[in-house]
Amino acid sequence: MATIDLTSETFEKTIGGDGIVLVDYWAAWCGPCRRFAPVYEKASEEHTDVVFGKVDTEAEPQIAQVANITSIPTLMAFRDGILVFAQPGALPASALDEVIGKVRDLDMEEVRRKVAEENGK
Repeated sequence: MATIDLTSETFEKTIGGDGIVLVDYWAAWCGPCRRFAPVYEKASEEHTDVVFGKVDTEAEPQIAQVANITSIPTLMAFRDGILVFAQPGALPASALDEVIGKVRDLDMEEVRRKVAEENGK
């Protein structure tokens, strides 16, 4: 699966669905972002069960602001609509594969329980 460009119209629907969604926050002027792009694209072709989204922080500043993006590239991982990973910096392919594996291995019942506790429910 190729990466998809996320906009203010598609962002919430995309990250809120079932399964794993990775989001790469980037900008065209960012050197590390440009170096990370082919790694991210290749991973999208290898992990066809994962949605790989990209947010151009210049074109979609409101998404970046809501996500508190202060450094790019930043990678976020959502599973079943819950943010489970966020890290600034370009990752090498092996580290990206490791993140995907760890997100796949999460016990989502445990994650939901912890989120509910944090929210006082």
